[in-house]
Formats: sequence, structure tokens, C-alpha cells
Amino acid sequence: MLRWAVIFLVIALIAAILGFGGIAGAAAEIAKIIFYIFVILLVVSLILNAIQK
Repeated sequence: MLRWAVIFLVIALIAAILGFGGIAGAAAEIAKIIFYIFVILLVVSLILNAIQK
């Protein structure tokens, strides 16, 4: 999932360099959302792993 966040971040950066503001903003928002989902799932996984041990 972190891979998708990085891909959308790269798309946003390329779109911003080329002057496509709307696409860059949308791709950056998607990357941000995917990154936050990744972080939440990571924390839940760490907590569940700590509880099982």
C-alpha cells in the first residue's frame, strides 16, 4: 500500500512540474489518503502483534 502512495506522489510531482494543477492536487490528495490508511493499518498491526505475544 505504501508503494501506491509513492506512485501517486510521483504522479503529483510530475503533473505539478508540467503545469497540470488539478491532476497534481488530486494525485497528492490520493497519495495522502493512502499514506494515512497505511499508517493506521501499521499501528493496528503492531498493537495486535504486541497483544498476541
